[in-house]
Amino acid sequence: MPKHGKKFRQATQQIEGEKMYSLTEAVQLCQKVAFAGFNESVDVTVKLGVDPRHAEQNVRGSVVLPKGTGKTVKVLVFAKGEKEKEAKKAGADFVGAEDLIKKISGGWMEFERVVATPDMMGLVGKLGKVLGPRGLMPNPKSGTVTVDLARVIKEIKAGKIEFRVDKAGIIHAPVGKIKFSSEDLVENIKVLLGILLRLKPASSKGQYIQKISISSTMGAGILVDNSQVDRMIA
Repeated sequence: MPKHGKKFRQATQQIEGEKMYSLTEAVQLCQKVAFAGFNESVDVTVKLGVDPRHAEQNVRGSVVLPKGTGKTVKVLVFAKGEKEKEAKKAGADFVGAEDLIKKISGGWMEFERVVATPDMMGLVGKLGKVLGPRGLMPNPKSGTVTVDLARVIKEIKAGKIEFRVDKAGIIHAPVGKIKFSSEDLVENIKVLLGILLRLKPASSKGQYIQKISISSTMGAGILVDNSQVDRMIA
């Protein structure tokens, strides 16, 4: 079993075990105990009261974080003709069709997000086994299969993230960088939680948002008091 390093142990000593912190306190503590020599990402983990085995409880969606993610995202777009020109004008990093299919099939993966026009999905479907497991397959529900390429590309570049509940009913989402101001991180998290509340399945019974945890890339999780989530995001 791997052992944590000295810096990690020193950082976790400042976190009070199972204590539930307010959102602001949790963010500030996360920043305080961060020890890595790089600008770590800040991630939020939310345990939902859903059973992903039921299609109607398979929570997924996207949100544009108001303060961005702090990361430059490389966007690949599958499009032809006028839509190809639109994508390039909107700032897409890679635009094409069969040429990109061939390139990706050969192992090239130098991009983080994929968008496609509806007419391209017949071709893009060939990459299902490559893009699917990486969470990169364009999907109408997440807004990445669209004719409105300019809007979607700009949203992604501005800080749009996608999320999907895993088999354990947990959402994992990046909400910024450790060097963001605490106010900006709190604002991003509140927007994410607001979207999750709006996506609550009608068939979900009992407590919906069961657990919230915040951590940096290298840090330990810090629990957030979720007893008044509605008031938290108001």
